[in-house]
Amino acid sequence: MESPNTPSPPSSSLKTWGVGLLFALILGFLAGYGLHRAALQPPSPTPAPTASPVPPTASPSPTPPPATPTPAIIGTPPPAPQTLSFPDGLLILALQEGAYTQLFAYQPSSLPLTRLTADARDHITPAVSPDKRTLAYAAHTDHGWDLFLLSLENGNITPLTTDSAYDAAPTWSPDGLWLAYEHYDDLNLDIYLRDRDGQQAPIRLTLHPAADYAPAWAPQGRMLAFISTRDGTPQVFLASLDKTGDERFLRISRLEDGPARHPAWSPGGRYLAWSQTTEGTPTLYVWDTNHPQQPPRALGMGWWPQWTSDNSLTAIVRLPHHDALTAYDLENGLTLPLQPLPGTVQGFAMSVTGALPWPLPPGLRAAAERTPTPAWTPAVTPGGLGGRLDIVTLPDVEAPHPQLSDTADEAFAALRTVLQQKAGWDVLGTLENAFVPLSNPLPPGMGEDWLYTGRAFALPTTPMQAGWMVIAREDIPPHTYWRVFVRTAKQDGSQGRPLHILPWDFNARFSGDITAFEQGGGYAPAVPPGYWVDVTALAQAFGWERVPALPNWRTHLPAARFNEFVLRQGLTWEAAMRQIYPDAAIAIPTPHATPDIPIVPPTPTPTP
Repeated sequence: MESPNTPSPPSSSLKTWGVGLLFALILGFLAGYGLHRAALQPPSPTPAPTASPVPPTASPSPTPPPATPTPAIIGTPPPAPQTLSFPDGLLILALQEGAYTQLFAYQPSSLPLTRLTADARDHITPAVSPDKRTLAYAAHTDHGWDLFLLSLENGNITPLTTDSAYDAAPTWSPDGLWLAYEHYDDLNLDIYLRDRDGQQAPIRLTLHPAADYAPAWAPQGRMLAFISTRDGTPQVFLASLDKTGDERFLRISRLEDGPARHPAWSPGGRYLAWSQTTEGTPTLYVWDTNHPQQPPRALGMGWWPQWTSDNSLTAIVRLPHHDALTAYDLENGLTLPLQPLPGTVQGFAMSVTGALPWPLPPGLRAAAERTPTPAWTPAVTPGGLGGRLDIVTLPDVEAPHPQLSDTADEAFAALRTVLQQKAGWDVLGTLENAFVPLSNPLPPGMGEDWLYTGRAFALPTTPMQAGWMVIAREDIPPHTYWRVFVRTAKQDGSQGRPLHILPWDFNARFSGDITAFEQGGGYAPAVPPGYWVDVTALAQAFGWERVPALPNWRTHLPAARFNEFVLRQGLTWEAAMRQIYPDAAIAIPTPHATPDIPIVPPTPTPTP
């Protein structure tokens, strides 16, 4: 059912606004540097909790692989604002850490990232119960994705679902007796309701050929918000539990504002927030139920919102190489500079009040004390010519030059192993490119590409043409980035997850639509069915960063660089090149040798 008529959006460019807002966020990030320096480092998992009744105030972070650190912002910080702080409340984050996604509790001003799970499985989409005592979440088991309940009082875990279908994204009813969640079956996502004790059969709330997912139960109890593709692109809908048929559902987001995600109700139920990608910028929107005819208003940049007790918003902001946390006040705007997080967020919940028991009970303490094994360990063999690094061959890899720098091959092998385990096929066994010698020039505009450094690889594009790979567009002003997903070999739920986003279709350029031609493609008409693995999130967990598209990507597909990943480890391109080449070779303005300065190739490692 269509939403009521709403006024047209403002004529000012949201894209320009988005770029300015990101710069404002970065300035706020810098402004808080002197006051919150410890919090600006990616927080790491808590070591063993002490018996102190007050949690430590430092903010360590999950032990990262020996990979690229959180990028530092260079410049002179402006004068620090007087009030930039995080509101009260306990955050529960599902963060990608190495091969698995784990749950962490966090409060930027008082509690470091405290691990709640530590087993060899993925844990996603947490939700705190209304009484603050129980955490519902989804975890990947041997047969698929199930819902679990974790007691925050004693650490006990109780399974809620045990079928082979994908169950995730739980949300609690206000009385804490029921949960709504997304369920994937028959190649479609729908929303179901079930009692928390599992005594009754699940109740199906949506029955539509389109995807319905990401439910959020309103505090009043008789309304749910959710995301649906029934009108094309993902949009925010309301479902009334007091109505039936088509009258039950009402769209409240606007199609012209772009694809929507992650609806969240304010504590009193007056406001509903969500994120929409508007003119390339992930933007937070807030809808006021007291004025339902008014259009939702844009608040600021954000990917995933949650509310605090004082009607402020916390939000996840997606950055090029990691996610970050920020906060907004409805009246005054930004209240927290960007706080970098050490991984991709796969779930985000907030308890508006309450805290973890301290000291932690034994059931939670075991996970909090766990020190994760590094995702990979470098093993550099000395002996390169002139002290430079060797270029080593990648075993059983097909590529024009199946080689990488000696400092990158272990990271590649570790990522390859995990991707093969997660996807069920050798995603990195065939590459479009690995190391590219200077004597093999890349296309125009890629003269300083990281493929020359031996620290980058490019995935092949043939899986995309065969339906085994899809690309999602993520605009992070002023650049365009991409997120890569690959289809899993097994489609029974034992590998991967259903997609929740519309991929970007480069082939739409040739559809005859002038807008798609000018924009370098368009959103796919539907979310592809099946189970998929987020290659980008795993790559980032192993230190491999994506690269931005070049400015001409809309007219020159290779310039999109959606398939390229780089192991920077904090180096500039020039510094990485000097690890394998002499200065004379790098200084040549052309990749072809001259009589005076021949190109000196990197020293190869002899094959045993």
